[in-house]
Amino acid sequence: MRATMDPATAVRRLVPPERLASRVTALDDAFVIGHFGLAVEEPDRPVVVDGLVARAVHLTPADVRALPAHRVESVHECFGNPLEPGVPVRRVANLVWTGARLGDVLALAAPLEEADSVWARGADHGEFGGIAADDYLKDLPLGEVLDRALVAYAVNDAPLPTGRGGPLRLVVPGYFGTNSVKWLTRLTLADRRPEHLFTTRLYLRPGPDGEPVPVRALDVNCAITSPAEGAVVASADGVVASADGVVVTGWAWSVEEVTAVRVTVDGTSTAVDLDPRTTDAPAWQGFRARVPLGPGEHVIAASATDAAGRVQPDAAARNAAHVVTVRVPGTGY
Repeated sequence: MRATMDPATAVRRLVPPERLASRVTALDDAFVIGHFGLAVEEPDRPVVVDGLVARAVHLTPADVRALPAHRVESVHECFGNPLEPGVPVRRVANLVWTGARLGDVLALAAPLEEADSVWARGADHGEFGGIAADDYLKDLPLGEVLDRALVAYAVNDAPLPTGRGGPLRLVVPGYFGTNSVKWLTRLTLADRRPEHLFTTRLYLRPGPDGEPVPVRALDVNCAITSPAEGAVVASADGVVASADGVVVTGWAWSVEEVTAVRVTVDGTSTAVDLDPRTTDAPAWQGFRARVPLGPGEHVIAASATDAAGRVQPDAAARNAAHVVTVRVPGTGY
C-alpha cells in the first residue's frame, strides 16, 4: 500500500544532546528522520501478514490493539546517513513504546516452519540518493525479533502520531532505528533476503570477515548532555559549578549493558558514576562525573564500554567518543 507523501513534512528535525536531559525523552525532544518525507495521516491503515504462512491476514490498528499489550522502554538511535556511514550523528532518544509483540501478530497467520525471515514494509516511497523506491523495506531474522519486536501503536503512553510512524510501526529494541519501519503496511514471512535499496544496497557495513552485513544491533555509544558544546561553564548557564568542580552528565547505551564510562578532561581521566541497566530492553544508562576546571578552555570527552567488551573508538567512527569544548571564565583566561 502506497501512502501519499507530504513534501511539506520532509524537513528532518535534529536535536542536540543538551536537550536530552530526561530519562524518557519527550517527543518534542526526539529526532525525526524520513527518507522520503513523512506520510500523511491515515488512522485506519491496515497491515497485511503474508508469505510463508498458512493463511494471509489483514489486520486493522484495532485488531492489533486487541492483542496482549506490552510496554517497553528502549533506546531509539539513528544509524546516520547510509551514504556516509562513518560520520557520527548522535541522533538518539529513549522512548517508551506500547504495542503487540511481533510474535503474537504473526501467529494470527500461522507462519510455516521454513520461514526464517520477516520482511517489514512501510508505506513511504520516493527517491533517496538518486534512486527511486516504491516503498521502504527491511528484512529481519525471525528468530531474533519474534519476541523482541513490537508492532507499536503508542509512544510515551500516547497514541502513535503520524509523524512517528502511526498508526502502526515496527519497533525493534536493541536495533538501529532504520529497522523500526514506520507506517507499517505489510509483514511477509520468507526464507531468504529481499533485494531492495534499503536491504542489500544501503545500511550495510563490514562484518567480522570483512563481508558486508546489514546494520542491525546497536553499537556501544554515549552522549554528554551537560555541559553543552561551547558552553561558558558558570552557574548562570545552568551548569553545576563550584569550587569542587563541574558536573558532567550524560547517557550511555548499547545492545548489551554498558559496564563502564570513561570521562576525560584535557586527556586526564576522572571517576565516573554509572547507573545500572534496570530494564530487560536496552534503555540508556545515566552517568555523571565531577571534574575540576580552572579558567580557560577545556576539552571533555566520554566513551563507553559494554558487557561484550566493545569500547567506543576515540575518533574516525560513527560511534566515536563524544567530545565537547567548554570555557571557564576567570583570571588567566
